Amino acid sequence: MAQLHWMILTLSTLCAFLPVLHASAGDADPIYKSCVEQCEKSGCVGNKCFQHCKFSSDGKPIDGPWYMQEPLYLRWKQWDCRSDCRYHCMLAREEEREKLGDKPVKYHGKWPFQRVYGIQEPVAVALSALNLAMQFHGWISFFILLYYKLPLKQNKRTYYEYTGLWHIYAILSMNSWFWSAVFHSRDVELTEKLDYSSAVALIGFSLIISILRAFNVRDEAARVMVAAPLLAFVTTHILYLNFYKLDYGLNMKVCAAMGVAQLLVWAIWAGVTRHPSRWKLWVVVGGGGLAMLLEIYDFPPYRGFVDAHALWHATTIPFTYLWWSFVRDDAEFRTLTLIKKVK
Repeated sequence: MAQLHWMILTLSTLCAFLPVLHASAGDADPIYKSCVEQCEKSGCVGNKCFQHCKFSSDGKPIDGPWYMQEPLYLRWKQWDCRSDCRYHCMLAREEEREKLGDKPVKYHGKWPFQRVYGIQEPVAVALSALNLAMQFHGWISFFILLYYKLPLKQNKRTYYEYTGLWHIYAILSMNSWFWSAVFHSRDVELTEKLDYSSAVALIGFSLIISILRAFNVRDEAARVMVAAPLLAFVTTHILYLNFYKLDYGLNMKVCAAMGVAQLLVWAIWAGVTRHPSRWKLWVVVGGGGLAMLLEIYDFPPYRGFVDAHALWHATTIPFTYLWWSFVRDDAEFRTLTLIKKVK
């Protein structure tokens, strides 16, 4: 998601891919709303009752105050009263709709997914983890190539001028996929903000690195002049989302603008450069663009598990492999070019 894969990932990565928790057809359904209200009072949906919906005579949860409860990492799979009521009312309502021949609808901005061991979207979580693993594999292979296979300068530094930038990119990518997995596992305000913030940080840095590489900016002062305003903008946007207002519409526009910008930079550069691996850029751009159709053509999850967004996560895995292959080729190409100039 700069990588072309990440540019495309950016358009939804982490930004568009995050569900917008606005009112949806499902949670506007009077039957569903009534079910949730009754559940929060009785603690039951049909024959299923929830411990977290039980209150003492003074109206306090029987689990006691928050400081008497188990820490978050032990309570991760547990859900509060409202979450359990919403989930089981959703399942009950969707079962009724299916009998009537109606199609699934979204509830609170999300399709009706089936939980697995308390995980909201198990397939998306698994695919996010695989993407994280692919990013790690790409980074390690890049590291091994630079420091163990290609020649080094006398001071043990690499000839490749963009080594540090790609290390930062790898860390941001892995961080973004980590929080993507966490967010799809458990959607709460904290995980949502961490997911959005890490995605925006990755997209912004991806734009910076695309400009620096495409325009072959090697002078440190020039790099600072390019990066400083973009870093300031991205930092301000992240602070705005976290401490002022989590504006989904604004965030989508910002991510889309940065994503399109870096896509254009990479695409134009691939068209004018004579880089021996430019075909890999075209594959990532073209294939990633087609994969974006999955985000546009949003459909309900198959059997409650696999939706368009999960499939889109799956397509990013091979693109990640190909992208890091291009980065390695670029490192080798630039290193050999610089060695020839030195000689």
